[in-house]
Amino acid sequence: MNKIRFCYKNTLKFLSQNEIDSMNFKTTEVAKILENGSGLGNDFLGWIDLPEKYSLEEINKIKSISEKIKSNSEILIVIGIGGSYLGARAGIEFLSHTFKHILPKEKKEGIDIIFAGQNISGTYLKDLLEILEKKEYSINIISKSGTTTEPALAFRVLKNHLEKKYGKNEAKNRIFATTDSSKGALKQLSLKEGYETFDIPDNVGGRFTVLTPVGLLPMAVAGINISELLLGAAYAKEHYNKEYSQNDVYKYAAIRTLLHQKGKEIELLANYEPKFHYFAEWWKQLFGESEGKDGKGIFPASVDYSTDLHSLGQLVQDGKRHLFETVLSLENPSKDILVESEKENLDNLNYLVGKGFNYINKKAKEATVLAHVHGGVPNLEFFISDASAYSLGQLFYFFEKACAISAYLSNVNPFDQPGVEAYKINMCALLDKPGYEKEKEFLINEDII
Repeated sequence: MNKIRFCYKNTLKFLSQNEIDSMNFKTTEVAKILENGSGLGNDFLGWIDLPEKYSLEEINKIKSISEKIKSNSEILIVIGIGGSYLGARAGIEFLSHTFKHILPKEKKEGIDIIFAGQNISGTYLKDLLEILEKKEYSINIISKSGTTTEPALAFRVLKNHLEKKYGKNEAKNRIFATTDSSKGALKQLSLKEGYETFDIPDNVGGRFTVLTPVGLLPMAVAGINISELLLGAAYAKEHYNKEYSQNDVYKYAAIRTLLHQKGKEIELLANYEPKFHYFAEWWKQLFGESEGKDGKGIFPASVDYSTDLHSLGQLVQDGKRHLFETVLSLENPSKDILVESEKENLDNLNYLVGKGFNYINKKAKEATVLAHVHGGVPNLEFFISDASAYSLGQLFYFFEKACAISAYLSNVNPFDQPGVEAYKINMCALLDKPGYEKEKEFLINEDII
């Protein structure tokens, strides 16, 4: 059941159909390399088959543990950074009530999810501890190694708080570790303390883990139907394996490559529904870490319209012509509100009486696309049928596959991230971590510090 339509008509002022068609051979070839596992980074292709080969036993375990967490907790603290939290947060924000955290308990699908370990703010963590004093909670720590600075610091603090609140024996029953199957500091701690664990597959890199326990456990605890999510992804795996002329994944990857070759260096992922905000954050990591290497890559950015039309709209309309937009459009929002008549009509809005906010929002989008295209900004558009778990599963898989193909079209390895370590090494040196003395000496000698 297809929930996504892809439209590229608003690029045809900037690209010819012949140019797009000419990408058939190269795009198909790199797609074959991806599918047969002969390309760069082929040790990390486990995400390709996840939707249809996921263990039923694992799914049942996730569902069972999620019920256990919901039965004794008001909040699940999910500790992770990057791919260890963005997919889960994208799914929860897209599929949940906008103000779920202040809904009455009886109206909630699951319990509240709060994220930690995605920053090193003392204020953030101190405020969180204040909230937890009078709340029942559990922890899901997500880290393959257990030593990544941001989540490791947060876990140390929150684990101690949990143990003081409940005692060590009860605390271990409220800590759930999603980590490496056999090695790493977090795995060893989990074995020692007796934490329930979930495995991160060795052949799935962090930014592709949304359909593993990394994303599925927090989403299940939030009340999301993870079976429907996986069904949507399974449909995408089958549907986006067709020939180029019928394959929107291939065409999206090809068109963004062509636009890049014509000097479009920035891709703005635009949306008109707040539900897409954290999906865009997930998408930025997916494309940024996959393509941004070897001096290459389209810079992935995002905008929330119409909000950002009042801050960035001028630049997009009239600024440097080095960007294109990819628009996410929700076709059938589940809720709406109609404009009512006002006798005085001081705001001059009576011409909209009887029209729904969703209709007005749609016209705002159409007007913006027309203006931006006329102003020299190519626009791609995805029409997503509804805000369902099935649609989201399809969308996740669509962009994962498109990202891998796009990177291969640029001759880069989509599955490594060598540049991520640079700041970590410097931070360890600046914090005088044992073992980083040479790095500290280098920074001093180079007059960097």
